Amino acid sequence: MSTQLIILICYVAALLGLSFWSTRLMKNSKGDGALNYLLAGRNMPTPLITVMLVGLAVGGASTVGVAERAYTSGLSAGWYNAAWGAGGIVVGLFVARHFRRMSVKTVPEMMGAMFGPKARFLSVICQLLVMISITSLQYVAGGAILAALLPDIFTFNQGMIASAVIFIVITVVGGYWASGLTNIINVAAIYGGILLALWQSLKGAGGLTVVLGSLPAGDQWLDPVSGLGLAVVTAFMVVMITQCVSTQAIAQITFAAKNGDVARKGFLIGGILILPAGFLCAMFGIIAASMFPGLEKPALALPMLVSTLTPLVGGLFLAALWAADVSTAVGLLMGCSTLVLEDVVKKVYVKPMSSSREMLISRLVVLLVSLMSFCLALTVVGILKTITTALAMTTSFTLLIIAGIYFPRLCKRAAGVPIILASLVLWVLWTFAPSLRIGPELIYLEWAVCGGIFILCALLGKEPAGSLVVPEAAEEIPQAVELEGAAAA
Repeated sequence: MSTQLIILICYVAALLGLSFWSTRLMKNSKGDGALNYLLAGRNMPTPLITVMLVGLAVGGASTVGVAERAYTSGLSAGWYNAAWGAGGIVVGLFVARHFRRMSVKTVPEMMGAMFGPKARFLSVICQLLVMISITSLQYVAGGAILAALLPDIFTFNQGMIASAVIFIVITVVGGYWASGLTNIINVAAIYGGILLALWQSLKGAGGLTVVLGSLPAGDQWLDPVSGLGLAVVTAFMVVMITQCVSTQAIAQITFAAKNGDVARKGFLIGGILILPAGFLCAMFGIIAASMFPGLEKPALALPMLVSTLTPLVGGLFLAALWAADVSTAVGLLMGCSTLVLEDVVKKVYVKPMSSSREMLISRLVVLLVSLMSFCLALTVVGILKTITTALAMTTSFTLLIIAGIYFPRLCKRAAGVPIILASLVLWVLWTFAPSLRIGPELIYLEWAVCGGIFILCALLGKEPAGSLVVPEAAEEIPQAVELEGAAAA
């Protein structure tokens, strides 16, 4: 048995052990069992909030995906993660405390409170599309990692299946507590593995001077912007800050925090930790371009490079790359499960539901979303290209949430449905009718159109939206208060 396989098995065993142990936390925690499963009983401390954010951010797109883009575009591909970190910091500074003071469990619940049931329904569709798309990318990255580093055991599709199985087991068994606890291991493995593997990769390639001397022609390799261009780098920043404010999987981390200060600190620390990860992983793509020119699948750039490392370092880095996948996928699956339970099932099944039934439904949703994500993963081509267009749909939610918190007088009830619908239609047209595209990136079009609709509604609308503002004193109350206007949803 190879060293890499032994390390991978030990890593998986540790994750599964923590997942099963976390079920004791759910049982021993006071309060509703379903709340403990979906939101860790709203009792997560700062360290777990931090690793939840870092684990969600540094996933397959941030490692394999960044290296894939850097294989042709150079160091500028690392702005993907820098933008993620900036988004986390923005949330910590401006919205994390506000989110925790609300009693909601989902972003669509916020939209329903402000703009009514139709806005809530559209929000569920958009949020699920975004998170299922991102989850599918974790399967792609997981398949690429296992196929490149353990080719005698896994094909690309078999690697995706193995990844999916582990993601599902961790999520189904341990819920949000398992996600937080396993991310302690994941984040440590990610950064330790990246630094160790980068050091050995550069050393094995003869040093940075040798790498630069053997790269294909071009001046983009160490330039911080030119490889992607200023428009794309700016789009990364706009997209990631936008989605950090309003993607369910990220907002759910704030909902699970012990209080608003914990949420704020966790996001600020997490955002700072995320900042350098992309540039480190971009260096892998640059080194791979010098050693393996002409790869048909650039997504294999990082796994191919790792295959040149010593068995011990390669095995540790394999665990690190897979850790990135696991940490992101589990958080996304929990977000999808919460969405479907709170915003679909409980709306259709109006009778009171026991906590055990809620937990059963949540776990079944994880299985269903995993299957859908896997089918989508079979069609994914470019990791970062796919993820940035899907995340652009969160523009509508970010605009409405920020306005609801800081500019409530401008929010009109009529604005919710047309803005959310416009963001969905724009994404569909951009994805399936490329001849109709306007501008270099979808995110710019999303902000222009959604912003224009918001201004029109602010000027012409009459009925005010429900309020997202919660009294300052509410933050000290252990059980978050109810949203004003929630009954309207």
